[in-house]
Amino acid sequence: MKGIFCSFAIACCIFSLSSNARNFSDTTDKKQHQEISLDENAGLTLPQGFKATVFAENLGRARHLVVNSNGDVYVKLERLKDGKGIYRLRVNKANGTVSMTGFGNYVGTGITIKNGYLYASSNTTVYRYKLGANNEVENPDKPDVVVSGLTDQGQHNSKSIVLDNAGNIYVNVGAPSNACQLEDRTKGSKGQDPCPILEYGGGIWQFRTDKLNQTMKDGVHYASGIRNTVGLDWNNTVNELFVMQHGRDQLHDNWPDYYTDSASSELPAEEMLEVKQGSNFGWPYCYFDPMQNKKMLAPEYGGDGKTQGRCESVPRPVIAFPAHMAPDGLLFYTGKMFPERYRNGAFIAFHGSWNRAPLNQKGFFVAFVPFSNGKPNGKWEVFANGFAGKEAITSPNQAVHRPVGIAMAPDGSIYISDDAKGTIYKIVYTGK
Repeated sequence: MKGIFCSFAIACCIFSLSSNARNFSDTTDKKQHQEISLDENAGLTLPQGFKATVFAENLGRARHLVVNSNGDVYVKLERLKDGKGIYRLRVNKANGTVSMTGFGNYVGTGITIKNGYLYASSNTTVYRYKLGANNEVENPDKPDVVVSGLTDQGQHNSKSIVLDNAGNIYVNVGAPSNACQLEDRTKGSKGQDPCPILEYGGGIWQFRTDKLNQTMKDGVHYASGIRNTVGLDWNNTVNELFVMQHGRDQLHDNWPDYYTDSASSELPAEEMLEVKQGSNFGWPYCYFDPMQNKKMLAPEYGGDGKTQGRCESVPRPVIAFPAHMAPDGLLFYTGKMFPERYRNGAFIAFHGSWNRAPLNQKGFFVAFVPFSNGKPNGKWEVFANGFAGKEAITSPNQAVHRPVGIAMAPDGSIYISDDAKGTIYKIVYTGK
């Protein structure tokens, strides 16, 4: 393919995978040039005035990402690429090329930056890298261990992370279960009551960033009753943690006397939760029914689709979304590039569903929720669509791209990762 040069302001369309960084192990992508059509917004549909370009591609299972103050983009991988689990993407401002540099020999999802440190997580451990002179990672092969020994039982094992403004790091520890049944995902199997998983999973743990080599016993069990949350962010307007909960599955499969196929496709909602210390959102005993607008008692614990029971007093979501769309990324937008209505609002990356049969699968887009004073002040809307490459999706492997992470750059543009093809998109507002 021919290579073309694009202006830095609208992202870069060519890869120059050369080494220009110290203290890293460099890897070079075999596909060095990719021509991008700017008129087609890299295949995405966006609101008027926005433009999308492909910033990088062929990264494999690209999960969360973060942008440093100098514009470097760091991407965490779910599978190693050339033996590396983190890639730094740096733009050469002179010619608009992007160099890719890999380090870290572990897989995972979480990555963030604060106060001169890069934090990244495997499925059991949170690491810390010092950013030194010229924003280079110091000792990339010997990161500090912030927390280790986090549970990994395969299911819902990604350790998403976020930092507050008081020196704390929050870690999602998902529940390795659908509904804490005696026999997981088994028709008619009752739920364990109390659920033992809640002692070590199904919630958020808080740790200090200035203390190394912590384990779970050193942390604060900050919130509970959250099945799994991959997308989370700190809302600076209200100084609180917000997370996106993945709702449970298989209501009809396991409890056909109470739920039809079609009802199970639309239940339960995916939830945005405002999480305070001590919050308990009811999993596995409760789920949120968006049609009844209530927290309902799960069938594993005596529910029948009509009964609230112990769930009547469980906190409701800030906002509910359609079922099974897998919200994997959350970003509260604080930049100035986008129009005023986007300021402090929430962008959510929906990875896409697998279990809405007999209906088509849903998701595979980035949504936006307008906020005011830390609360939604309007309906959610689709912001960026077209990742899947087709409208009718019956299986998630039919989707060409699946969005996961969202990060904001210093100039106010946003980057979106895709873990199907390893594409990184950049979205800017031009007003044209």
